[in-house]
Amino acid sequence: MAAGIWTLVLFVALCKESSVRGAKNNYPRLRLSHKELWEMNRTWVFQAAEGSLQHYSMLLDETQERLIIGGKDTLYSLNLDRVSEPHREIHWASSEEQVEDCLMQGREKPECANYIKIIQPFNNTHLLVCGTGAFSPMCAYIRVGHGVQEGVFQLESEHIESGRGRAPFHPNSPTTSTVFRDQLFVGLYTDYWENDAALYRLGSHSYTRTEVGDRQQLNEPKYVGSVVIPDNDDPSDDKVYFFFTEKVSTTEAGNKAVYSRVARVCANDQGGQRMLVNKWSSFLKARLICSVAGPNGIDTHFDELEDIFVLKKKDDKNPGIFGLFSTTSAVFKGYAVCEYNMDEIRAAFNGPFAHREHTDHHWGVYEGKVPYPRPGSCASKINGGQFSSSKGYPDEVLRFVRSHPLMFQPVQPVHKRPLLLDTDGERRLTEIAVDRVEAEDGHYNVLFIGTDDSVVLKLITIFNKESNTIEEVLLEELQVFKIPVPITEIIISNKRQHLYVGSELGVTQVQVHQCGLYGSACADCCLARDPYCAWDGHTCSRYIPAGIYTHKRRFRRQDVRHGNAVQQCNGLPLNEAQVVSEKLVYGVENNSTLLECRARSLQALLTWYIVKGTDKEEIKDNDHVIQTPHGLLFLKTKKSDTGVYLCQSVEHGFVQTIARVILEVLEENTLENLFHRRDYDNSEDQLRSPPCPFPSLPSAHSSRKLWYKEFMQLIGYSNFQRVEQYCERVWCASDRKRKKHKGTPAKWRYSHGGERRGKARAPRHTRD
Repeated sequence: MAAGIWTLVLFVALCKESSVRGAKNNYPRLRLSHKELWEMNRTWVFQAAEGSLQHYSMLLDETQERLIIGGKDTLYSLNLDRVSEPHREIHWASSEEQVEDCLMQGREKPECANYIKIIQPFNNTHLLVCGTGAFSPMCAYIRVGHGVQEGVFQLESEHIESGRGRAPFHPNSPTTSTVFRDQLFVGLYTDYWENDAALYRLGSHSYTRTEVGDRQQLNEPKYVGSVVIPDNDDPSDDKVYFFFTEKVSTTEAGNKAVYSRVARVCANDQGGQRMLVNKWSSFLKARLICSVAGPNGIDTHFDELEDIFVLKKKDDKNPGIFGLFSTTSAVFKGYAVCEYNMDEIRAAFNGPFAHREHTDHHWGVYEGKVPYPRPGSCASKINGGQFSSSKGYPDEVLRFVRSHPLMFQPVQPVHKRPLLLDTDGERRLTEIAVDRVEAEDGHYNVLFIGTDDSVVLKLITIFNKESNTIEEVLLEELQVFKIPVPITEIIISNKRQHLYVGSELGVTQVQVHQCGLYGSACADCCLARDPYCAWDGHTCSRYIPAGIYTHKRRFRRQDVRHGNAVQQCNGLPLNEAQVVSEKLVYGVENNSTLLECRARSLQALLTWYIVKGTDKEEIKDNDHVIQTPHGLLFLKTKKSDTGVYLCQSVEHGFVQTIARVILEVLEENTLENLFHRRDYDNSEDQLRSPPCPFPSLPSAHSSRKLWYKEFMQLIGYSNFQRVEQYCERVWCASDRKRKKHKGTPAKWRYSHGGERRGKARAPRHTRD
């Protein structure tokens, strides 16, 4: 009971911190539907056969300029420029014998297929692919040729071999893999019943793995990712890192919790000579912390690692590590993104080892003597060069590393806190990808986060050193699939500036930026705070780093950190200022009237004013008028509401008028005149007064013709049937009717019964 109360207290604290951090930016600046992305030519879709991508893997091969997808019984090769273009595919199904054996073991027919779980480059001409093989794993090689021109995509069926230890049995089984120096490093469950969790190194003539059944090394892990990261310039000291979650026993009545881990092994680890034969002599693991400080020193931990992204930099020894985490609480569901640097990870592995006497004891620091060479180190020159292979390590080193695989010091994130918090519980966050972008005022990490409802969130985070706070700036919300479906993969191509987003429906290719959508004005571009975009003197366009097209440098306006459009766009010529159009709206007494105004940015705050002479007066919500997301709504329009109204947006201190509306309120009895007969001039196609006239309108507006939509707003939708009949009979026909009869002989019958024949002229409509 007490634990539940504390969880609720922490949840409230989390929500409060999240709302404070993102109060102004909890909405994206732009929200684009799948239809809008399609119409803007910003997305292309590959749709696979139904059910073929329920459990799949993806490989971005920029050398061959292909996106390789492994699905159910099929491999696809898509064009990186346009995934919607014709593709190549290979059918690779389980054999009839494999399917029969699978069914006899009690599995369902959909499970007894070949789900391709491993796709890795093997050499310059081939890919290694491995599948579940109807619960009989198998591997093969795909010939892709050398160079784009060859266009080869062929399964070498004569080289199909057992995939045990390289691919899982079950299509749902979590798996991670990477290839380094022609060796496959893989984390998987190696047996039918998923009892044997292992990390494997598989070479052409040797293998190394974790010990079978050793719960100290792996305890029901869920593998998330793996990567090779060098420590220094000595190749024999290179290490492979695995990211996963696992269950851990706590001292509280034998309860089990879930922790996120990073494990490390030496790429050249051959195991021991007498002990740990073909077993890791370098396996160590540490806890990944992603938490928020709570009341009374009790932190809220995000312990479930959902996805990991390794951001490569010029210095390949120090990439950025980004983890997407969720809570394991049954009370609330929250998400966080934490960033880690390699200095912190290496410090944890070079720090003290964890130790406890019994399973019911707390973990403490191992204070005994640590043998030489340090357990977990690689056989390399930088470590003394005394041992050419791990097979020469002393037995005491191997015994120590077997009994002390856990490091005492956890890995803390950058800034000791999450970059991003999401505690609203509206959607599940599933995937993450990160791009490093150079802007005018520095470098920024642009995060792309996938959700369970087909949305990709594009955002940046800005750390303020002075206030020790992190600002989250949500730039875009993109619905990349038409149907809400969980996003299960995001791959980013820096070369093409495209995302490849996967789900069970297929793959969507999306441009990471489309600067013109922010608007052509300098202020719109600066307020967007998009590192990809800058105002170039004419419009919002792709930012070009210094040194490239430097003759354009002086025209660029960009301020990602502050979004200070006042400073950036001050002193621009008048013709660069945003032109505000004036709109005339008619209202009728005692009817509701809406003055429309919507800001381009969802993060802008709108304020309405009424102009009074040379001054303006702000309009506050009351029982007569309210501000809505669509505009200013008069609940019951009065004659005194006639006037000029200004709609202004405020964003990052920049104020601009985005709409000027003239409201003219008509007397209630004017509505009846709309349905009375009017006199018309008999001269050809000329009207003495406008159709659907307003006799009380000032002469300055007597020639204005209303749009059908505005006309309906004016008279109220309760009169719809009556107006429809009148307009069909006289003039204000619907758009469908006008298009049907435009340019064809027609008969116009007037209310007084007269007729006139000739060519029908559709009424000219002009928006005010």
